[in-house]
Amino acid sequence: MHKIMALDIGTKRIGIALSDYLQVIATPHSTIPRVPELKAIEMIINLAKENRVEKIIVGVPINMDGSKGFQAQDCIDFSQKILGFDIIQEDERLTSEEAEERLRARKVDFRKNKGLVDMESAAIILEQYLSRK
Repeated sequence: MHKIMALDIGTKRIGIALSDYLQVIATPHSTIPRVPELKAIEMIINLAKENRVEKIIVGVPINMDGSKGFQAQDCIDFSQKILGFDIIQEDERLTSEEAEERLRARKVDFRKNKGLVDMESAAIILEQYLSRK
């Protein structure tokens, strides 16, 4: 079996989560800087290869009315540069809010480390995908 990776692509950082080999559990992994973009893509590819990932789930922030705005297109454009993996788009509406709620429930202070929210959001994106699989 292979792991599945999820990405929460922001303008400053990219949150990363990984599944276990049974593809049941999603775990926040890390964040990487979004720029320079080629470096970010290289880091994602290397991390995916190290973890035997074949599929990458990319969170796309769909608007509440179902349309795709600038941020959604930016995530799609970025993900198309990650070559050698199955890329699947996943609606990530409201994942940041849910991530903040989860961190608050665990009494984790994320105000000074927004990367924690990005990693948790990536895990939620992955959980959504895994629950349908």
